[in-house]
This record gives sequence, structure tokens and C-alpha cells, in this order.
Amino acid sequence: MDKIYIRDLEFIGYHGVFEEEKKLGQKFFVSLELATNLREAGLNDDITKTTHYGEVAETVKKVFFQKKYDLIETLAEDIAREVLLNYPLISELKLEIKKPWAPVGIPLKDVSVEITRKWNEVYISLGSNMGNKKENLERAIKEIANIKDTFIIKESKIIETEPFGYKEQDDFLNSCIGIKTLLTPREILKELLSIEKKMGRERKIKWGPRIIDLDIIFYGKEVIEEDDLIVPHPYMEYREFVLKPLEEIIPNFVHPLLLKRVSTLKKELENENN
Repeated sequence: MDKIYIRDLEFIGYHGVFEEEKKLGQKFFVSLELATNLREAGLNDDITKTTHYGEVAETVKKVFFQKKYDLIETLAEDIAREVLLNYPLISELKLEIKKPWAPVGIPLKDVSVEITRKWNEVYISLGSNMGNKKENLERAIKEIANIKDTFIIKESKIIETEPFGYKEQDDFLNSCIGIKTLLTPREILKELLSIEKKMGRERKIKWGPRIIDLDIIFYGKEVIEEDDLIVPHPYMEYREFVLKPLEEIIPNFVHPLLLKRVSTLKKELENENN
């Protein structure tokens, strides 16, 4: 990935936990490393195919002076978010804020924080077998589209499938969507659980009837193994209701653990069931 660097933008700001810092002000340096694709701009000498670093600097300045922050950590988050939201050619950034006059009582060169933030592609499975199933899926997709810093980029057709595991229940309607988001895996999980709760989901029987079921299938190529969050979703390779709509939108995506394309996993499952 190509990079654009903006180093040591210098500001006098009024950020800090201590009241004197907010009154007297002090020096700050802000640096950015922007990941982007510069090939087309370079080949065609076309400024519209790249990110205007002067405009990015002005965006940093706007956020820097919009309010007084206690923590430069929070200032860094706000700058990173504003840059990623406003400059679509930037896929990832590294941001450092240095505070050379930090009041720590010991001589030092500076104190700094550095964060890396990026757009992430996440794939979510949706299912419903209670009430108006189609309306349930459509409402859930609208709720996901309203999550902060999140945009729907792909959406499969809705399919009907037999229940998995617990058979004494109605058939399901299922679909998959792809989203582009700045949220972390745990933040996305929290939002999905909130939507399920808002829509009236109750967890009474394992694999039982549900008004809505929302599962993270892939979060980019990340592998996460925590007590309440496992990504890629376990056993997805055995579930037609996941693989069929998923193949429609990302057939060539490679499972980071199984090292097989989604289309291959679906074909293998079909062969096992025949």
C-alpha cells in the first residue's frame, strides 16, 4: 500500500487534564501516515485521483481547535475518525500526537500517543423464523445501516432454509450483508446484540425460534478467540443458510483459518449432503 506522510503539524493548543494547561496553552505536534493507492494519480498526473494533503491538514486543524480535550487520546480518535470519514481514498491511517511540554515534573523530549485506525469489511449473517420474517430482516438491515461510522456495501438475496439443530420450529429466512465500518469487533458485537434486544429476541432454546439472529461471520481476515466472541464464526462451513447467501456476495473470499474460498466451502457442503 502506498503512503502519504504529513509530519509535525505544529499547533498551540489548550488540551490537558490540568486547568493550567487549558488556560496557558502549550505546543503540540501532529503527524499522519495515510495508506492509499497512488498508482493512478502518479501515472496520470491527476490530483483528483489522490488525497489533497493540504486539505487533510486543514481537517486536522479544525478538529484540534474545536474544543478543549482532557486527553490527547480522545483528540487522536476524533482526528482519525474525521480524516477517514472525509477522505474516501484513505483506507488506513497512523496518527501520532506529541506533547513536548507535558507537565510531568521530569525533563523529557516529549510525550506522545500513536494510534492506527482503518476501514474494516465485516460480513454478517441474518436469520428470522418468527412473525413477519422478511420485514424482520429488512428492519435489522436498516438498524445496522444506522450504526455509527458503518455503511452497508453488499447485500444478498433472501433465502428460505430448514432449521438447524432444533427441528421443531418454522423454516427460516436468511441473508448476508457486508458492511464497511470503523468499529472494532467487540463494538460491532455490542451493536448487533442491542439490535436483537430492541427487536425482541429472547434466548430460550439453543438453535430455537428467534425473531432475529445476527452473527458476525468474518471481520476482515482477523481471527478472534474470546469467551463471547469467536471470528470467523465457528462451524459456518457446515451451515448452508450462511454459505449460500455469503457465496452470492463474496464467493472468492478466503476463510483465514480453513484457507478455502467461500465458494469452495459451499460446494464441499453440497457434496457432503448429496
